[in-house]
Amino acid sequence: MTEATERFFESLPARAPGVLGGLTDGTLQIDLGSDHQTEHWLVRMRPGSVQVSRERGPADAIWYSSAALFDRLISGEAQGVAAVLRNESTFSGNVVLFLAFRRFFPNPPGTRDPRETARRAVGRPV
Repeated sequence: MTEATERFFESLPARAPGVLGGLTDGTLQIDLGSDHQTEHWLVRMRPGSVQVSRERGPADAIWYSSAALFDRLISGEAQGVAAVLRNESTFSGNVVLFLAFRRFFPNPPGTRDPRETARRAVGRPV
């Protein structure tokens, strides 16, 4: 496990109120594989809150990713849905949990809000 991965999971509870809302309610097990080893993270998501632990357990969904891909996801260099669609990672269970969790990942470097770009194009203040 990389230090960046550890920091990412440690940051989730503080970031959850701004990221999770609505009907998000369930447990996502994240399995990160590297060198014939698998690290487990259990993320319990509720509206506005997250609890994270380093265990396996009953989960509503399981997401497997290589540790290297996960590092790219947490740096914004890769996108979670695209990785699943390309079979770079696998997912089973309640897809809403995966879609909610991906909101914790940063946008790719250089990404701009299209509304901001449009305002600049017509000369309005941002």
